[in-house]
Amino acid sequence: MPIHRFRCVAFLLLQLTAVSATSPRPNIVFILADDLGWNDVGFHGSEQVLTPNLDALAYDGVILENYYVQPICTPSRAALMTGRHPIHTGMQQNVIYSAEPYGLGLNEIIFPQYLKQIGYKTHIVGKWHLGFFAEQYTPIERGFDSHYGYYMGAEDYWVHIAGNAHEVSFNASWGLDFRRNGEVVKTAFGQYSTELFTTEAENIIASHNQSEPLFMYVAQQAVHSANPYTGDAELEAPFKYYEKFPHIKNEKRRKFAAMVSALDDSVGNITKALHAKGILENTIICFSTDNGGPASGFDFNDASNWPLRGVKESLWEGGVRGTGFVWSPLMKTSGYTSPAMMQIFDFLPTLLKAAGYDMSKLSPDLDGIDQWEIISERKDAVRTEMLHNIDNTEGTRALRINEMKVVVSQGGSTRSWPLWYSTDQFYGGYNHTDHSVSADLSAKWDIDSEVAPRVNSDLTSVLRNLGRPLRSGTPLKIHCGPVPPSARGSCDVGKKPCLFNITADPCEFHNLADERPDMLSTMLDRLDQYQSTAVAPRNKPVDPNGLPSKHGGIWEPWIKL
Repeated sequence: MPIHRFRCVAFLLLQLTAVSATSPRPNIVFILADDLGWNDVGFHGSEQVLTPNLDALAYDGVILENYYVQPICTPSRAALMTGRHPIHTGMQQNVIYSAEPYGLGLNEIIFPQYLKQIGYKTHIVGKWHLGFFAEQYTPIERGFDSHYGYYMGAEDYWVHIAGNAHEVSFNASWGLDFRRNGEVVKTAFGQYSTELFTTEAENIIASHNQSEPLFMYVAQQAVHSANPYTGDAELEAPFKYYEKFPHIKNEKRRKFAAMVSALDDSVGNITKALHAKGILENTIICFSTDNGGPASGFDFNDASNWPLRGVKESLWEGGVRGTGFVWSPLMKTSGYTSPAMMQIFDFLPTLLKAAGYDMSKLSPDLDGIDQWEIISERKDAVRTEMLHNIDNTEGTRALRINEMKVVVSQGGSTRSWPLWYSTDQFYGGYNHTDHSVSADLSAKWDIDSEVAPRVNSDLTSVLRNLGRPLRSGTPLKIHCGPVPPSARGSCDVGKKPCLFNITADPCEFHNLADERPDMLSTMLDRLDQYQSTAVAPRNKPVDPNGLPSKHGGIWEPWIKL
């Protein structure tokens, strides 16, 4: 054979080998922030908090305008992992406090288990919070090939010790909660968790075998508060981030902004690692918060949902309207804001469809709806209603049908945190007696009066190398104007249900219950229909045998099944 023909054949063989060595299925990276508020990102219009990397991906991807999460952590994570509403898995009530002996039911098939059926390598980095009382409930036993992170809901960012005021004995409930594949890690002391999880994600990407598709679930600790009742240690960030925000006068808010900035760097570094590996072109990146932001001192934090009503753990828009986007070169249409209604449990069927899963094999019990073509091809929306939650313990229920939303609450945060919270109003914790807005605050409610210097994204060159158009984007801002005086008294959910047109009134100023009794009745009937399908909550009281004082200062599984 002539030498030139030999070279051509050799070249073709090398090309075919390279193609066959790369998985045809997309890599999926799902980044879940913890307690990030609506107004804590630049692509929602914040000029106070810097998020250049998140903004770059959001503007080049698809921003989710009508995207909803559960009002608090554990229920959202259960919904994401199962594709089912928490009322159907028993995870609808509050969160798993550390020594409570229950978790997401073992009968549930979760995200990594579906993906392993079609050849994916599956990894979780960061927070689990779906139960660890028995080993069978931990990530490694539920379809993940690796886990580096922690089991519970919150802990110190630097020393990785968790304590919880809800335990039987607070002094007995301090212990280390940091693991690799189930084994305790004691060498992470003094290292900031957001950066630890970023490094782990980078290492997973660098060592990944490209012949297999990758699923990596990065559940960051940021920007949840650290351990409660620890004063200055309730919000923690490296000084290099803190010094970026001298324009923020509120000390708590400045620390919070620093934590957001560390999270933004993490997203940028993970994206750059995917590009360096040569797999970014075949990757879907999803970003979401797990619930609305804990504003004005709620849960010892200072997020912002402005101008939305309410906080984390409530069923107001500030508690359930989620910050989220999808980015991928695999989408046929991008660079726009999607108005389609979407809930966090829609991500499971949506991403399974993108991964090439045989959708006929999915259980009809899923509540999630496949929205891949709606997002990636800008097709018409299919979801017309969203049950936010039903929690009979607190007498709390909320439902949206098309543009209308009904809210009912006999207790809990929906009733006790029902207002609009500016970052000017930091009271320092749960026990303040007045978290209402004063009459003279309307002129000061623009929290973006403290404007940060503009910063370019680290991802500009990455996107340019992919041939992506460099989109500056238009922030998705919600404009409601000053809170009208009538808004504060027109709706008392503890006395009777409230009805809002969320499309026209996203800030829930105008209660329409008296004006539209027929609509109210229809929506309450629909809530009753959902109630008839709900299963009992799985919650159980604290088991003192699970406290770290019984296990050498370690949080670990304590029940053998």
